[in-house]
Amino acid sequence: MPVTCYENRRHAGEVLAQLLAPYGGNSTLVLGVPRGGIPVAEPIVEALNCEFDLVMGRKIGAPGQPEFAIGAVSEDQEVLLNRRWVRHFQLSEEEIERRAEKERAEIKRRLLAYRGHRPPAAVESKLVIVVDDGVATGLTITAVLRSLKRRGPRKLILAVPVAPPDTIANLTKEVDEVVCPLQPELFSAVGQFYVDFSQLSDREVQEQLARIWGK
Repeated sequence: MPVTCYENRRHAGEVLAQLLAPYGGNSTLVLGVPRGGIPVAEPIVEALNCEFDLVMGRKIGAPGQPEFAIGAVSEDQEVLLNRRWVRHFQLSEEEIERRAEKERAEIKRRLLAYRGHRPPAAVESKLVIVVDDGVATGLTITAVLRSLKRRGPRKLILAVPVAPPDTIANLTKEVDEVVCPLQPELFSAVGQFYVDFSQLSDREVQEQLARIWGK
């Protein structure tokens, strides 16, 4: 029976793990997007018995609406903008750069908090699977995917439990394959498709990462 809702992020990861089973192996790298993508990635890494690391991206919020993305910044500092919304909010290049720099600083903070001094995994020539807990507009994950493509993976796959069909259609242009078992037409937020979509703290993410890397 097709899934219509997930119990929690781990359940979502277990569903994805079944669909990703053919991709296990030593040349496979799973990259979880903190915070919510880490508990989704854990059962996938367990099932595929593969290498794991994290990858970061941050949305650039609109004035007075921090959850509304007018752009995104990736781990390699590159900025991706939705020019339509930049014009709508009449943002200057200076204001965009100020907002982008704030998110770059948060990426650096989280990478240090989560990965510490552990060296990042090599991406070049590997089959890379990017995992998050869901996608809405797709702007931030697009920035992440384009950043990864610049690092030369052999194949790039995006695996997310839920996203609207139009977003998936756009994301298929960014990767070799998208795995998304739930693509509802009526979509308002990722959390509506989870029974438990609790927000995660840095400490919880650190504990999850220690568990995954310790296996």
